[in-house]
Amino acid sequence: MAEKKGEPSPGGDSGRIIVEDAGGPRPFMRGILIHSLLSQGVSFDEAYGVANGVRERLRGRHVARDDLAKVVDEECRQAGVVAAFFNDTATTEIAVLHGRVETPFSKGVLSQSLLAAAVDPSDAWDAARRIEERLLRERRTRIERRELRRLVFDALRAADRESAARRYLVWRKYQDPEVPVILLLGGTTGVGKTSLALEVAHRLGIGRVISSDSIRQVMRLMLSPELMPAIHRSSYEPPGPTEPQPTGDPVAEGFISQASVVSVGVQAMIDRSIEENQSLVLDGVSLVPGILDLTPYAGRAHVIFLTVATFDREGFKKRFTRRAEDELARPPHRYIENLDAVLRIQDAILELAETHDVPIVENESFDRSVLSITRHVTEALAKEEGSDVESLL
Repeated sequence: MAEKKGEPSPGGDSGRIIVEDAGGPRPFMRGILIHSLLSQGVSFDEAYGVANGVRERLRGRHVARDDLAKVVDEECRQAGVVAAFFNDTATTEIAVLHGRVETPFSKGVLSQSLLAAAVDPSDAWDAARRIEERLLRERRTRIERRELRRLVFDALRAADRESAARRYLVWRKYQDPEVPVILLLGGTTGVGKTSLALEVAHRLGIGRVISSDSIRQVMRLMLSPELMPAIHRSSYEPPGPTEPQPTGDPVAEGFISQASVVSVGVQAMIDRSIEENQSLVLDGVSLVPGILDLTPYAGRAHVIFLTVATFDREGFKKRFTRRAEDELARPPHRYIENLDAVLRIQDAILELAETHDVPIVENESFDRSVLSITRHVTEALAKEEGSDVESLL
């Protein structure tokens, strides 16, 4: 008697999952699913959690590949993960045409582009799924890229997401930019710049992320403490006896002195990205409004400068503790003991941000901050593009 799909498999290992597809039955492999999710930019922990959830829900079952794909999609949505099962449609291959080039339609790729429009991950996944379902209902096997963008644009507008619809079109245009996008995230130690930079870069599809700490470390190797003492001390330490002595707050002035030196390396990194026409997300304490001269980049790059801040002392302490868990060489007590100095530096940075009209992102909630930064980037680009939607399609 043939076993029914969705029913427990007879005999043998009762926990085994059998998947039926065009090539016949085969066992479900959790490792293959994890690898598929990792290849789409999902973190290992998220991929592992999704794969475990799928295994527990289907343990001992015999299922069709389509049903497996639905369960994977549900687990992804519950985990807030944007990804597609095997990175394609489950039944029909849909080609996206751009000139003579054809690429397979993918919910994962479409969802990723919606993240750049500052759409919530779960909403992005649902929107991509609805677009796919419509194409399948219409039995489409090919669609022009311009038409697909119009479908997404209209779907967002129909959901009263006019601003998101326009941001989507703007960022899709900047996937092949004439000039690169350079996002600068400044702020004092412990405000969460690096975590935000990595997530925003992922959502915008920017593959180059650099910290000014790395630039400072390279400069330390090249310049001795005797020649350039400012870069060999912590950002919250006052100038040493061999440096020019401050006339005001020694901590703030010492920090500004160090940032001024590092800014030379920062600008060299920006210059390199522009030469290679590669978009870049650059974060770090050394990115200080008024110190970096951005005027040379007018017309050569879209430079967007934001300052990240945290006003809750406990928030700083929690981040220092979490950082220490990942970086054993950076014990939290060192930062907590110098928290007053860190806050004085933040005050100096925020004052400069106000003076130079650099927007401030208060990082109280990671998810809200990511959406805020992503939205700011695409809206800044949209402002430069004007209001002609047809030119963006």
